[in-house]
Amino acid sequence: LNYGAQDEIVRAANALIARNTPLTAESLEHALDTCENVDLLIRTGGDHRLSNFLLWQAAYAELFFTDTLWPDFTTAELEKIIKKFKTVERRFGGLN
Repeated sequence: LNYGAQDEIVRAANALIARNTPLTAESLEHALDTCENVDLLIRTGGDHRLSNFLLWQAAYAELFFTDTLWPDFTTAELEKIIKKFKTVERRFGGLN
């Protein structure tokens, strides 16, 4: 699978331009390959970066990082992260 979020955003913008559709946050979001927003993003392998993955969709995602490599990631670790995620106060860019 050859995926890059920057390319996805450029292709979505170009599709809107080709259809003569006004470029807005909403129109761009709907033109993306995946237009669902991400609530929780788990990055395995010890890296602390998004690596050009779902940049638009993860704008307000809660990010969790683990040193565990993907093949070794367990259901127990996923459950631990979800339990912690449930305690997070989500503000979607706003302040308290």
